[in-house]
Amino acid sequence: MSALTIEGLKEILNEAAGDDDSFKPGQDILDLPFLELGFDSLALLETVALIKRKHGVSIADDEMAYIQTPRQLLDKVNGQIAA
Repeated sequence: MSALTIEGLKEILNEAAGDDDSFKPGQDILDLPFLELGFDSLALLETVALIKRKHGVSIADDEMAYIQTPRQLLDKVNGQIAA
C-alpha cells in the first residue's frame, strides 16, 4: 500500500468536514494544529474512520489525543503502512 500524502490527507479532511475546498491550493498545513484548522474531535474521529476505510490503518481513540497536527497524523499512518 502506498503512503498517505499531504494532498491525500487534505482530501480526507475535507470529506470528513463535509467541505470540498477547506484548504487553498498549496496551503502548508503540516504543522498547524487541527483545532486551528477548524477540526474538532468529531471531525477527527470521522477522519480516522475514513483513513481506516481507504488505507486500512487503524488509530485508537487514545492515540488521537496525542496527534495534534497533520504531520503527526501522516507520520502515524505512514509508519503503520510501512510496518
